[in-house]
Amino acid sequence: MQTYLLHIDGQRRPSADETYFETDNPFTGEPWAQIARGQADDVEDAVQAAHRAMTTGPWASMTPTARGRVLQRIADALEENAELLARTEVRDNGKLYTEMLGQCQYLAQWYRYYGGLADKIEGRVVPVDKPGYFTYTRREPIGVVGIITPWNSPLLLLTWKLAPALAAGCSAVVKPSEYTSASTLVFVRILEEAGLPAGVVNVVTGFGPDVGGPLVDHPLVRKVGFTGSDATGRHIGAAAARGLKRVSLELGGKSPNIVFADADLDAAVNGAVSGIFAATGQTCIAGSRLLVERSVHEEVVAKLVALASTARIGDPMDPDTQVGPITTRDQYGKVLEYIDIATGEGAHLALGGAVADTGSGGWFVQPTVFTGVSNQSRLAQEEVFGPVLAVIPFDTEDEAIAIANDSKYGLGAGVWTTDLPRAFRLVEAIESGTVWVNTYRAVSFMLPFGGVKDSGIGRENGIEAIDEYLETKSVWINTGATVGNPFVLR
Repeated sequence: MQTYLLHIDGQRRPSADETYFETDNPFTGEPWAQIARGQADDVEDAVQAAHRAMTTGPWASMTPTARGRVLQRIADALEENAELLARTEVRDNGKLYTEMLGQCQYLAQWYRYYGGLADKIEGRVVPVDKPGYFTYTRREPIGVVGIITPWNSPLLLLTWKLAPALAAGCSAVVKPSEYTSASTLVFVRILEEAGLPAGVVNVVTGFGPDVGGPLVDHPLVRKVGFTGSDATGRHIGAAAARGLKRVSLELGGKSPNIVFADADLDAAVNGAVSGIFAATGQTCIAGSRLLVERSVHEEVVAKLVALASTARIGDPMDPDTQVGPITTRDQYGKVLEYIDIATGEGAHLALGGAVADTGSGGWFVQPTVFTGVSNQSRLAQEEVFGPVLAVIPFDTEDEAIAIANDSKYGLGAGVWTTDLPRAFRLVEAIESGTVWVNTYRAVSFMLPFGGVKDSGIGRENGIEAIDEYLETKSVWINTGATVGNPFVLR
């Protein structure tokens, strides 16, 4: 069994009390590594190291151009180590190797993009209304950033936060999910080997009360970036507010994928299958509500069931596998529970609905499709985070919009239609941070991503993401031309 240690101030070390916890391989259901179990004392050391790194260390004295070059070297190193990172993630979270390899290869583009933006962070000269002053603004790093990442795509969702934070000149302490910590510990070593100074990025593994809580509460942490459930996001947001810290929260989703009768139905069905069964439904933007115009409802369901029933379930390292295991034992139980809930609510089981036996001992659930689903049901309103699709019919465009928006979430949405004016109407009317038209689940380092309503606060990716990690300082310089009563505010 492999052992992974904390990474603090450039050093790998055990936790303060030298305890460990096991991490499981979802394909086998068995432990494959032990991870250092961090404590509040380890968080203290990590935050202090991060604070030193951005106040007195070489990172603090680097020009923005030099910081950008470090990010470019990180990009090269990530490309060289993509296979190692992908294999580690698959072993820890059970996602398909083909998907993880593509993700890990794509990570480099974030560091290239933000490396190029590092020396484009500019203030401005402001011609104020008061004579005798030269005034301007500076954009400065906000400080130490606490980053808390989920188990479904640890490195991708870490990068969405870390790359702009580094470009802004911040340092960070990362708390990965206790279910998938190994790849983050491998990742941070690659960053430092590429030239990132020690202490700029630190990783403290462990559990929420032991690590996450002390990290959010630490007075030197000025910003918290989190991806995960809305319930945990509310808790983190409330804790951060007590310290007047800035937060960005990318939370849950119950995304509507809307198919109109005029759509290319084969393309729409492919998009629906990809939207919910790719990544085994374990993605915040999963198209878990399929809204289908009633006149083509039966045809779409028949095509959907026919395609989804061909899915190859098995070893995520096998390039022929299309659906892998559920990442955690707890989540496996939750998905099966929701299948029982949907059946009890009267939904019709059109496909799947049971454990998939691969003989490996892992946590597999069949691709599952329910029809006859009410949008008021728990299946339609609550995030399952698994390969379970709710199909809901509609009659009119207005009804489709009403059903799509009748959710506490607003992260992603899909629209399938060949009617361009309708597409623009839907894009405007749907309450969601992202709307895809005739495609689904596309993301880029260049385009902002985030949610509305209970799906979160703030935006990641794109130029806008750097603003999450910068403060604006205003500067007034008296040029000597202003003389007057010192007791009068000018």
